[in-house]
Amino acid sequence: MRLLILDIETSPHEVDVWGLYDQNIATNQIRKVGGVLCWSAKWYGESTIHTGSLYIDGKAKMLKRIHAMLDECDAVIHFNGKRFDVPTLFKEFFVAGMRPPSPFKQIDLLLVARSTFRFPSNKLAFLSEQLDIGAKTHHKGHQLWRDVMAGDEKAWKLMLRYNRQDIRLTERFYDKVKPWIRSHPNHGLYSNMPHCCPNCGSDKLQARGYARTLANQYKRFQCQECGTWSRSAVSITTTKERKDLLRPAT
Repeated sequence: MRLLILDIETSPHEVDVWGLYDQNIATNQIRKVGGVLCWSAKWYGESTIHTGSLYIDGKAKMLKRIHAMLDECDAVIHFNGKRFDVPTLFKEFFVAGMRPPSPFKQIDLLLVARSTFRFPSNKLAFLSEQLDIGAKTHHKGHQLWRDVMAGDEKAWKLMLRYNRQDIRLTERFYDKVKPWIRSHPNHGLYSNMPHCCPNCGSDKLQARGYARTLANQYKRFQCQECGTWSRSAVSITTTKERKDLLRPAT
């Protein structure tokens, strides 16, 4: 399975406001709509981090390059990408008159963290600190974005470094959380192996008892590479046993 790790950085909307708190902003107050400043992406299992930016590529080339990578992947790994990164890129593609990339699955690690664990914060910076997998690139906050939009070369270099580091942290967090992802795209559908771990593709599976539903029983396995639990695709319950289980009590 071709997995693409993705992260984007965007410019803010520029608007006219008369206050700083709890503002309702009408569309005619928008001076300029924000958009993608840069992106970083990495094929899982490869070392190269690819980047694209307005500063280096220009908008058309920047969008064309990430569109091609999305068109090639089977699934995208991101952090809050279902709500932000992917819809933002799709908006940019649409406005630029581009066609949709081929469909792909999404593995949103923010949704995994929220639904599976109870950390005080689900921000990537905090989770990375808790798991000791690295830290985000330090910068001066919003001033970095202002300097980037002003065309400052040093700010652009820092922005791209910040973007690439988020890719590294996302990949490391994915490696940690992989066995906990319940809706991971199934590696078995992209493999010639008769039975492999759905979350990492390893064939090192250990039989560990049985998984049972109301009417069926399946062989249960645990991956010895990543720890994911899985079960056989075919029930080992016979037709007679199933009928007996479903027969109402008298």
